[in-house]
Amino acid sequence: MSIWGDLADLDLRQRTVDAGGIATRVLEAGSGPALVMVHGTGGHLEAYSRNLRDLAREFRVVLYDMAGHGHSAKPDRPYTIDYLSDHLIATLDALEIDKAHLSGESLGGWVAAWAAAHHPDRIDRLVLNTPGNVTNKPDVMARLKESSMKAVREASRQTVRTRVEWLFHDKSLVTDELVELRLRIYTQPGFEDAMRNILAVQDWEHRRPYVWSSQWCGRISAPTLLLWTDHDPTASVEEASLLEELIPGSRLEVIEGAGHWPQWEKPDQFNETHIRFLKGK
Repeated sequence: MSIWGDLADLDLRQRTVDAGGIATRVLEAGSGPALVMVHGTGGHLEAYSRNLRDLAREFRVVLYDMAGHGHSAKPDRPYTIDYLSDHLIATLDALEIDKAHLSGESLGGWVAAWAAAHHPDRIDRLVLNTPGNVTNKPDVMARLKESSMKAVREASRQTVRTRVEWLFHDKSLVTDELVELRLRIYTQPGFEDAMRNILAVQDWEHRRPYVWSSQWCGRISAPTLLLWTDHDPTASVEEASLLEELIPGSRLEVIEGAGHWPQWEKPDQFNETHIRFLKGK
């Protein structure tokens, strides 16, 4: 299992675009309706490397590093949900995409949902993939902050591996390549400050205005799939039902035998579910 083994013979385009003044790394493949995939907290676009081949047969797939993440620029400010959502829309603008399907994982799901609520004309269909701690559990927020900051402050193969393994049910799927890739990101100059800004929404001061609620979730008009797992470390399947109530017309599907990264642990099922839902089947 190798990232570039999955991507090597695909017709790819990687570039940096100006998205609302933020230099943003983008990777694209395929043609057809646009599908933009949004990674999670402290992540990067390679989170979807196991999905690009199948999904690019049906869609123009766009992967990007959110502001402050990966190899995109890192403005020194808290990366709140509205800020990351605005950056998502600016990325669509930079790529001249009028309307797109969105699939977001963890923090990326929260950002995608906020974008769908506040920019409904730009979003076609919406997949929220284990969107993470929807009930704001303090222990989950504390654990995420501690492991993420340790992986940067004490950056090593072991601390980064520990952080990545937290995402997985089957920890044997965490490859040396994935660890090395994230270690390279986490050891960029200034990344400790970037990680503090990434983790801002794990503090109540920055989280409160964006908590999942009917006030804004009720504005989501895009057909929405809640894609959960039976071993998500941030939220149980029962908690997923709360989002079913908050988001009009949404429906829930569960991928078994996976943790917080079903796109990596169960790529065939993840890809098939996306294709079926996004094509309205």
